[in-house]
Amino acid sequence: MTQVPGSPDPDLFLYDTMQRQKVRFIPTTPGRVGMYLCGPTVYSDAHLGHAKKEVAFDVIRRALMHFGYAVRYVTNVTDVGHLQNDSDDGEDKLLARARLESLEPMEVADKYFWSFNRDMDALNVLKPSINPRATGHIPEQIKLIEELIGRGHAYEANGSVYFDVRSWPGYGKLSGRRLDDQEEGTREEVREEKRDPRDFALWKRAESGHIMRWESPWGVGFPGWHIECSAMSLKYLGEGFDIHGGGLDLQFPHHEAEIAQSEAAGHPFARYWMHNNMLTIGGEKMSKSKGNFTTVRDVLERHDPMVVRFLLVSSHYRSVTEFSGAAFESARSGYRRLSEALHEVERRLPSAPDRPDPALLANIGGHVREFEDALRDDFNTPRAIAALFGLTTDVNAALNGGEVGREALEAARDAYRTLGGDVLGLFAEGGPAREDDTPVVGALMELVLKARQNYRLNKQYAQADELRETLSAVGVTVEDTKDGPRWRR
Repeated sequence: MTQVPGSPDPDLFLYDTMQRQKVRFIPTTPGRVGMYLCGPTVYSDAHLGHAKKEVAFDVIRRALMHFGYAVRYVTNVTDVGHLQNDSDDGEDKLLARARLESLEPMEVADKYFWSFNRDMDALNVLKPSINPRATGHIPEQIKLIEELIGRGHAYEANGSVYFDVRSWPGYGKLSGRRLDDQEEGTREEVREEKRDPRDFALWKRAESGHIMRWESPWGVGFPGWHIECSAMSLKYLGEGFDIHGGGLDLQFPHHEAEIAQSEAAGHPFARYWMHNNMLTIGGEKMSKSKGNFTTVRDVLERHDPMVVRFLLVSSHYRSVTEFSGAAFESARSGYRRLSEALHEVERRLPSAPDRPDPALLANIGGHVREFEDALRDDFNTPRAIAALFGLTTDVNAALNGGEVGREALEAARDAYRTLGGDVLGLFAEGGPAREDDTPVVGALMELVLKARQNYRLNKQYAQADELRETLSAVGVTVEDTKDGPRWRR
């Protein structure tokens, strides 16, 4: 997506995890934002945690664009080096899946990469500006490791290379963990070749039988999990880029390691850090061990993707999102209210009179300001949605009161399409609000309503009721008003 910077909003505030407070956002380059998001490890289908993260930062990206910024949005694909239990020991997650499915590792990576993209497309998540893969950037990772060794912050041991955490006093500043308080070791047995159990791998020696392997100055091996994000974010966004995002679970050790290895190599790193919170299912954190692990695909088979997205944006990105039957029902009702109001506005526009509605126009403008003020305050989507509901209340009152002027209807439509659609991503192209507004559907529905009126005039009430019930069964509601019958989805 090519963007030209506009006049950026100067009053945008975000919560910076590093500073532990809301701060005014000031980009490195006026009018432009460099943004990096830790992407998926492509060894299985995307789960609801992925959906929460991707939608949260998609809205942040869209909001920045709405406020006039040109955004370069980079999100990586981890297809090597992410070991089981997120440790420095154990089997690569892709290799384990490849053996399970009798596939080559790159077949697994491609299979789940495209699966992830299909899920995100369904949720109306914009594609990244750049979507680099770890396996495509081995030279950049090796170069960064060489810089760290040269500066005395990394060491080679038996064909592997480790970052020396004791050499970098700033290690732990993002998470607030003091080095001496950090747990020594992990769930896996600590490698004796490490100088300190808290040192983390930059490059791993490839054991016999390890399929994913590359030549390096230290022998045949593969990169560690953390080094890829430093190498790729610096390559595509440059030193001191603006925003680094990811899930709260990545704050330590992944993001902590990124900061240490980048800055220790002499490269100023991300200036703002943003983390989305987790989600719960039935009040409990999603976990395979608890049996409540749910994939995005499973959810989309049961729910409208826009309802799922509405549920995700209904909670603040830094708050926990609850996935439950009641939560989905509330989201379904809320999304229907907005989409039906938009549909009715667009249905009435072609025949709207050219007359002023100053009161409604003023109310619409007020709700637009409320929406934008909410997003200026650390992308507060619950408040933004409340502004859309306030808009809907005023629009429905005007529509129920009779004819509404064209200018006011156009302002309402633009507010829904721009704020609810372009910013929150709730009205995807081809969604219900647009499908019902095609000339063919509109003309057919006018014929159906005339047929029903004729039934009623001829006192054929059973046939009129049958027609109304048939429409209701496919999700179309017919309302009898003082101005005649009207329909809505």
